[in-house]
Amino acid sequence: MAIEEPQYTVIEQQAPYELRAYAPHIVAEVLVDGDLDSASNSGFRLIAAYIFGGNQARASAANNALSGSSEKIAMTVPVSIQPFDPATASPNQKNQPVLEAQKAGQWKVSFLMPSQYTLATLPVPLDRQIQLREIPAMKKAVMQFSGFNSAEKVAEKTAELRLWMEQKGLKPIGEVQFARYNPPWSLPFMRRSEVLWQY
Repeated sequence: MAIEEPQYTVIEQQAPYELRAYAPHIVAEVLVDGDLDSASNSGFRLIAAYIFGGNQARASAANNALSGSSEKIAMTVPVSIQPFDPATASPNQKNQPVLEAQKAGQWKVSFLMPSQYTLATLPVPLDRQIQLREIPAMKKAVMQFSGFNSAEKVAEKTAELRLWMEQKGLKPIGEVQFARYNPPWSLPFMRRSEVLWQY
């Protein structure tokens, strides 16, 4: 069975780069501390616990009632992570990305929620750290790559994406996002990873 990904339309393709128009979607996200690797791992575990049953299912979306049972939510891809700076975070965040230099700090780790759900029908997380949020439609520049991932490699790909965007006359908005589509045991040459930047 195919694993669900965010819905998008390719506006322009120039491998390994793409410009995409993303449809609105819902994510479960959590803020975690650490470096890129440790934050990815701890964030993944927290949200995985939510989708595998650490939640209270909705008995009725109409009155927002909760049932006494939990609900398993289908796994999706990718698992995404991006830096979070509480001093600059706002709905109109336009601060310069810091992923290239950031070794430790706060990170926002997120999972796509299956498209069958709305905010009113998603199970409620038992862990209050997990937030459910609707992401509006937006355009992103993307660079895809394979192989092992490290903070240094992500920084390198981020710099390449920034340069390509500059050449296209596109201005990055907010923080760059790093997305992983495969489990850790996947062979390096079969891994799909991306850096994405809203513009």
